[in-house]
Formats: sequence, C-alpha cells, structure tokens
Amino acid sequence: MANAREALLDAALAALAHRPWSAVRMADLAASARVSRQTLYNEFGSKEGLARALVRREADAYLQGVRHLLASPAPPERKLVAVAEWIVARAAVRPILRALLTGAWNERLPQPRPVRPGARLAPVPAQRRADAGPPAPGELVAEAAAAAGEQWAAGCELALRIALSHVVAPVLPVPPQCAEPESWSPMTPTITRLMETILSVETRSPRKTIP
Repeated sequence: MANAREALLDAALAALAHRPWSAVRMADLAASARVSRQTLYNEFGSKEGLARALVRREADAYLQGVRHLLASPAPPERKLVAVAEWIVARAAVRPILRALLTGAWNERLPQPRPVRPGARLAPVPAQRRADAGPPAPGELVAEAAAAAGEQWAAGCELALRIALSHVVAPVLPVPPQCAEPESWSPMTPTITRLMETILSVETRSPRKTIP
C-alpha cells in the first residue's frame, strides 16, 4: 500500500512541525492519513520503524535532489555551486535532513534507532530497507559525490563539504518560511564566487580524490 505509506509518512512529518517526536501519537497519524491503525502497524511495525522510514525517505529525497542538479546541462562548477546552495537551503527548513547531514540529532526528532538483534524481518520491502538504518554523514557525502561521475567526484566532494560547513554554521539568517529553497541563495556572493573559482580548477584537475 504505497499510497497509504506515503500518506502516513507525510502525516508524521507534518506532526513534527508542531510537536516533538515523543509527543507524536500513532493513532493521530493514522487518523490524519485516513487509514486504520492496523495499516500503520502493518507498514512500519512500530513507532521506531516509522522513525526509521521517515529518516530513510529524507535521505533518499536528498540524494535524488543532488542527482537532479548534477544532471543539468550547466557548466560543472556552476552545477556544483547549485548543489551546495540547494543543500544549505533545504537543510535550513528540514530538521531531519540537517540531522542526517551533521549527525546532530535532538530530542524533537525521530532518532533512527537500530532494529533489535534477532528481530523478525519486516514483511514490507520498503520497511526492510529503512530498518537497515540510514546512511551516516560520510556515506551521504560519498554517495552524492559519486553521482557526479569519476571526472567531477573530487570537485563535488569539495562542494558538499563547503555546504556542510554552512549547514553547521550558517552565514545568513534562515528565513522563517521557505517554501521554495531553490529560490534563494544561502551563501554570500563572495563565498559563491570563491567556490566557482576553486571548482573551475578542481573539476579540471586530473586528481580523483581530495587530499
């Protein structure tokens, strides 16, 4: 029941905007998604399973967004700057993504605790994938950089790590509402120009890894 699963994940994400994860009730989520509580438990197994699924979906959306930007026809250095700006803007308005990228989880968020040893595998394939656990921050960097292809992987890793530095210590105040993260630049013009200059050299370098 893919539609029910997505509706439940959307309901959980919406609930997090108003209360900490500890105060989110499974019955309320089922009612909001207009499904039965049995359907909820069939999909996720438990509230911890729901937390793992929510975090996995956020990681997948992040990687999909990076791949989409890297597939544009723009020059390589411009694409990588666009990736960095998009990451900073998106992380500013999506706390789960920010925690995924930095490893800094707090009590308001659904921390993806591992499945208990010996626990029965989830019957839903998507949940089995979620139960395997989310990628660590370094794994997200590596997977996103690999999406740039071997020739541009080093420059992409540089752009990603610059973006992460801005996620941890933003230069500009974060707007209270940002419905379109792609529509504003989270980095100063000076930083953007510096990145373009560095990346224009980096992406043309024969080196495959950043020392």
